[in-house]
Amino acid sequence: MTIPPPPPPLSSVRLTATAVKVLAHPLRSRLVGALRREGPATATALAKVMGTNSGATSYHLRKLEEVGLVTEVGDRQGRRRLWAASADLTMVNPSEFLDDEDADTALGWLERDWLQHFHDKFGAWLDARHRWPASWQDAASMNDTMLVVTDAQLAELRDKVSELADSYRTAGQGNPEAKRVSFYYVAYPIDLDKTPRRR
Repeated sequence: MTIPPPPPPLSSVRLTATAVKVLAHPLRSRLVGALRREGPATATALAKVMGTNSGATSYHLRKLEEVGLVTEVGDRQGRRRLWAASADLTMVNPSEFLDDEDADTALGWLERDWLQHFHDKFGAWLDARHRWPASWQDAASMNDTMLVVTDAQLAELRDKVSELADSYRTAGQGNPEAKRVSFYYVAYPIDLDKTPRRR
C-alpha cells in the first residue's frame, strides 16, 4: 500500500497596519476568500460571483495587490488579468495594532465581518443539511466546552489544534465521498470583567 505524501505546508501572510486598513472593506475581504477557496480568477469572473461590476472589482484587486494580499499570475493577454491569493492563510496579532488607532479599528471591523461571514455560511448549512446523509449531519456539528487556562496554555492549544487540522487538510484526497469542509476554531475569555494584570 502506497502512503500518500503529506500535503505541502500552507503559506501565510501577516497583516501589517497598512494591509489591515486596506482589507477592512466588505468586497475586498470576500475577494481574498474567494480566490483562496476557488483558485485564480479574472476580475470579470469574480464580479459575477460577488454581484458587482468588473471595473470596481479590478480596482479593489489592485488595492489588495499593493499590500501583498493578491497577486497577478500567468501570462497577461490584452486587458485580461488572472488574479490569485498570495497566501493560503492570513495571520494577525491584534496586539501589534494597539498603538495605531486606525489599524486597531480596521481590525475590529474586519473580525466582525468574518464573524458575520461565518454566521451566513453556517446558517446556509443549517438550512441545507436535511438534504445531506445523516452521517454528514452528525459530523458537521457545533460544540463548545469551558476551559481554565493561562494565556500561554491557550496559545499552545491553538497551535496544537491548528497542527491537527492541518494533518487532515488533504486526508480525503481522491475519495469520491470526500467534500470540502470549512473548519473554524475560536476561543475567548468568559469573565470579561476580570481583566488580568498586564505583564
